[in-house]
Amino acid sequence: MLPRVALVLLFVTGSIAAPAAAAVDDPWLWLEEIQGERALAWVREQNGQTLERLRRHPDFDTFLAEARRALDATSRVPVVTGHADWLYEFRQEAAQPRGVLRRTTLAQLRQADSAWETVLDLDALSKAEDERWAFRRLECLPRDPRHCLVFLSRGGDAVVMREFDALEKRFVVDGFDLPESKMQVAWRDADSLFVATDFGPGTMTTSGYPRVVRLWRRGTALAAAKTLFEAGATSMSARGLRLWSAGGPLDLVIEQRTFWTSTAHLLDGEERRALDLPPTAVLVGAFDGRLVLVLKEDWRVGGKAYPGGAVVIVDPRAASDDPARAVLIAAPDAARVIESAHVSDRGILVRMLDQVRGRLRLYAPAGEGWVDREIALPDNGAIEVDHVDRESGLAFIRYESFTTPPTLYALAPPDWRPESLKQQAPTFDGDRFEVAQRFAISADGTRVPYFMVSAKGMKLDGRNPTHIFSYGGFRNSLTPSYSGSYEPLQGAYGKLWLERGGVFVLANIRGGGEYGPSWHTSVLRHERHRTFEDFEAVADDLVRRGVTAPRGIGIEGRSQGGLLVAALMNRRPAFYGAVVCGVPLTDMKRYSKLLAGASWVAEYGDPDDPEDWAYLATYSPYHNVRKGEAYPPVFIYTATLDDRVHPGHARKLAARLLESGYEVNYYENTEGGHRGNATHEQLALRVALAYAHLWSALRRPDGS
Repeated sequence: MLPRVALVLLFVTGSIAAPAAAAVDDPWLWLEEIQGERALAWVREQNGQTLERLRRHPDFDTFLAEARRALDATSRVPVVTGHADWLYEFRQEAAQPRGVLRRTTLAQLRQADSAWETVLDLDALSKAEDERWAFRRLECLPRDPRHCLVFLSRGGDAVVMREFDALEKRFVVDGFDLPESKMQVAWRDADSLFVATDFGPGTMTTSGYPRVVRLWRRGTALAAAKTLFEAGATSMSARGLRLWSAGGPLDLVIEQRTFWTSTAHLLDGEERRALDLPPTAVLVGAFDGRLVLVLKEDWRVGGKAYPGGAVVIVDPRAASDDPARAVLIAAPDAARVIESAHVSDRGILVRMLDQVRGRLRLYAPAGEGWVDREIALPDNGAIEVDHVDRESGLAFIRYESFTTPPTLYALAPPDWRPESLKQQAPTFDGDRFEVAQRFAISADGTRVPYFMVSAKGMKLDGRNPTHIFSYGGFRNSLTPSYSGSYEPLQGAYGKLWLERGGVFVLANIRGGGEYGPSWHTSVLRHERHRTFEDFEAVADDLVRRGVTAPRGIGIEGRSQGGLLVAALMNRRPAFYGAVVCGVPLTDMKRYSKLLAGASWVAEYGDPDDPEDWAYLATYSPYHNVRKGEAYPPVFIYTATLDDRVHPGHARKLAARLLESGYEVNYYENTEGGHRGNATHEQLALRVALAYAHLWSALRRPDGS
């Protein structure tokens, strides 16, 4: 029998040359020096050239203005979280580019012109402290109006933490305070925290995340905090948390062994006990003193079988063979898959996908069992659950579609009828466009769905510039969005692309979760090439239907999606007309050694393993650039302070393409982390650059 790698390579399609560079010293290794003087000089030079070129586009200033208007629209629907009697939102505006943390009440939110109270002004704080702070999150003690934690970043995933008095609207003097690190922190009670952070040498994993969990009590030194758990150095991370419910709190420590597997430990006084749970299950909360899990694989316990994708409640103190240990709440079926579950003391909201369209159901206790009901929301769009109040069950839900702006709904017992609170004003005229869902057939026969947004009555003459966005990894589902992609772009694509005659396509290739856990697991590690084949099937289907033609297609992805489009470009360089490659992985030989890369080995494979590298080398974008091909123009963007995907990936791919004689527009923002931006001004510039690149490259057959 052939070795597994040989079998896999038989099914890899596309024109891929042998990666000779894998065995040669890396000439662009110096670009991995994030703040190196030589590297930053290269970045400044590339940024300057890119800005000069793309700003020449006759519509660039219009692109920039339209993107900024969309991002700063005052009618934007708030994304709220609730604490005590308040609803909080972090908001960025033109006059407050760093943003403000603000709050209101439900009664005010129901008003057309809601009154908001500023709680923390990031612009004022940044000026006072001579920092460029980015707000990351607010975490408050449940049902406590005062005790909160504020997490701030200088750009990346690493944050500083400060205790915040929400009643006095100020940081607490001599309160809980942690220096900059990647960290996991959670309230245990008003006077103690579960803390996982950088405690010094040996306390971080090889992935760059904390591996030691301590219980830190108020008034004591962090160094004296009691150690509760230490994860293995090669695990991904560890954290402690308290889950509240009407049945009492549950204290847990979670060791994230890989990106997809974990072990939960129940804390009971001085005792710690590992729980017999499926390692791939996702813990989403607690109901009546029991754990609520979303299964990602089939599970048999107590003589009963539970399907992958189901929501179950598990008694953490019951014996492993107890038939009553687990209760099935919701299960996927032939039509629907379960995306997420959101728990309160009144029931569990389950977010589902039906052919990639959002659905929402409520599962509530009734007597000895559970009853469920469909929550009536508009069809053919995406549904997000922004917040659920644990005690009351009050939930805030957002709906949007490709052509319908986001609407915010409140949902509460006893009738659970959605109440429309706010809707964003349209950014573009959605009535001019239609949305169709179609299916392409991948190389192995799999039906791959995609959405196409186009002008009504569009001619199928192969002359329509077409922009395809996709991702294809880490179980991330792409759903109909008013932004087109998963970034909150507030409908900018409608002004900058659709209204100018472009066609937009969202490709739901394997690697996401659109059709349940297997849609993701079927392309892990040595099956990654199937994501490329899925995307190529969509592109070919668009050509076959007469929507567009080769060189009339621009492809875009960011992060894992950046890896996707860079690999696709190498496979069929003469087919695409333009590439937009954001914050990408590109060097699959070194990715596991750069920043958080070690945590993604479960997704891609280990480049230090000869068998894995033999496969990774077939598509690693950096190693497969070839000279003398008809490569399309490429726009690559990243951020200097991205501490998740190392900016060296983007820099090195750009350098290799440039030395090979290809057209590259490279732009690196100096802050913003993996998002690529910290303010709307920065985001608007990047959006305008991307569309100037697309419109410059994607010319119709008549040259227009």
